[in-house]
Amino acid sequence: MTGPWERLDRPPLNAAALRRAITTGDRPAWRALEVIAATGSTNADLAERARAGEPEGLVLTTDDQQAGRGRLDRRWTAPPRSSVAVSVLLRPPVPPARWAWLSLLAGVAVTDALQRTCGLEARLKWPNDVLVPVDGEPRKVAGILTEVHEDQQAAEHARAAVLGVGLNVHQDGGELPVPTATSLRLAGAATTDRDTVLRALLRALSDRYAAWCAAGGDPRAGGVAAPYRERCATIGAAVEVHLPDGGRLPGVGEGVDDEGRLLVRDGSGTLHELAAGDVVHVRPGAPGAPGANGCPPVVHATPAERA
Repeated sequence: MTGPWERLDRPPLNAAALRRAITTGDRPAWRALEVIAATGSTNADLAERARAGEPEGLVLTTDDQQAGRGRLDRRWTAPPRSSVAVSVLLRPPVPPARWAWLSLLAGVAVTDALQRTCGLEARLKWPNDVLVPVDGEPRKVAGILTEVHEDQQAAEHARAAVLGVGLNVHQDGGELPVPTATSLRLAGAATTDRDTVLRALLRALSDRYAAWCAAGGDPRAGGVAAPYRERCATIGAAVEVHLPDGGRLPGVGEGVDDEGRLLVRDGSGTLHELAAGDVVHVRPGAPGAPGANGCPPVVHATPAERA
């Protein structure tokens, strides 16, 4: 047997029920929701719509994302109906300089959903990874990618952001992209029903986004900065940051500032403000780990990973 019901433990999304839950009622979370049976990338599909002038609030999700993309154009795939792949079109009415908080805001929303609905102590790795504990070790369960696009039409709100979330749900160990990743099932989530998880994620994202927009993009007044910092495992961790120019910066994550930049103090005591970079949480005693050169000890650690 092949098709959407070939595995009863991995049923297809219920498009009609999701649409009713997310787009109707007294407080609809989003304007519209579309479920596609299969696609290359929900972010790429939604980007085309954004450039053509699609209004804010369209949600695009799929049962089978065949060419998912992460940061630095990394590619990943997952078996059909084993994960949540969803993208949302946003046109934030806030200064563009504050749009850097969109990925961080989404990370907080994903942890909201995983804590409330799945019963997992979800944490964040700056800037865009969601971690959950498996046998006492943090493992990556989700990644977030936000891309900014310009409309092809001349319009008052020409800029749009496509915010995508990829969340591992049903995969077993052999189906994960790297050994250090995990899925909700492997992490012992209270539910692995993709409809339930997706509804919770989209409602949490709507609530966080609305509050942030109402505050003009101010992460403190919008209620984003404090929960992000509380849940960020990079703060206090020994790290090695792989920089966009190819360099590497070892140090300790000291915080995230109000511009969403990671603050890293190196072994000489210099504080670096990083707007971009790939963060590796370094285990104590590992080659290159801060600590021996005078940096504080690690608080949270996990191997490098890319799901």
